[in-house]
Amino acid sequence: MLSINGHRTVDDIHRQLGKVLWDNCGMARSEQGLTKALSEIPAIREEFWKNVRVLGENETRNQSLEKAGRVADFLEFGELMVRDALHRRESCGGHFREEHQTEEGEALRDDEHFSYVAAWEFKGVGAEPELHREPLEFEYAHPSTRSYK
Repeated sequence: MLSINGHRTVDDIHRQLGKVLWDNCGMARSEQGLTKALSEIPAIREEFWKNVRVLGENETRNQSLEKAGRVADFLEFGELMVRDALHRRESCGGHFREEHQTEEGEALRDDEHFSYVAAWEFKGVGAEPELHREPLEFEYAHPSTRSYK
């Protein structure tokens, strides 16, 4: 019998991470909430590696172990996603930064500073990730602010 004998299930930790992301890095977000999420995710990751419980058998396909591997990846990805959302000081697409809105409550874009494709390179737990940017060039359709009024 293969097991990691912690006290918390993979599903429990997965739900905890999901709640942090939903509450702080959802469609509407703020610098305060994103900063909070960035402080909470490393603690969840530490709890995962110290206290996860994975049951299963060594000789068969172990779905619990597979799920644990995916949650480990989600912890890294979630942290990078929050870091990107915190870095992007504008409202754009379907994501609304509460502190970046017009007086009418519409999304406030910042195309001068954020017209690029971003990819964050994970450098390991505890290390600063690296931001890679590729500028966007608009030849035919140009960015514009939408109004939903």
